[in-house]
Amino acid sequence: MDIYHVWCNLNPGLGDAEFSERLGAYLGHLREQGLIASWRLTRRKLGLGPHELGEFHIMIEVHDLAQLDSAFARAAAHREPVEGLHVAVNSMVKDATFALYRDFPDPVRQSGAEKFQPRVLTPPA
Repeated sequence: MDIYHVWCNLNPGLGDAEFSERLGAYLGHLREQGLIASWRLTRRKLGLGPHELGEFHIMIEVHDLAQLDSAFARAAAHREPVEGLHVAVNSMVKDATFALYRDFPDPVRQSGAEKFQPRVLTPPA
C-alpha cells in the first residue's frame, strides 16, 4: 500500500463537521469508483503535534502508484461529479502539506541478493 498524506487547516469560520461530511462524500466517491482503497480523517488532539502540519490529517491508501495516478487524473479532468465534490472540500482548506509514504518493507522485497549497499555518512570530526 502507498499512503498519500494531507495535513491542513480549515479556512476561518468554516465548520469541522461540514468539512468531514464533504471529505467523506468526495473520498467515498473515489473509493466507490475503485480509485482509492480506503481513507481516514484524523484531527490533532490536545494541541499536540507540529503546528506546521495543520490540525487535520487525511490518509488516502492506494494499492499502487498507478491507482493514485488514476485518482489524480479523475480530479484533473474537472468533470462532474468529481469536480463538484473536490471543489467542495478544497474550498474549505488552507495550509495544505502533502506527503507520500509506502508500507515497509515492500511486499516485493527479497533479501540476500542486494548489490547496492547504502553508505553510512559520518559527520566530520
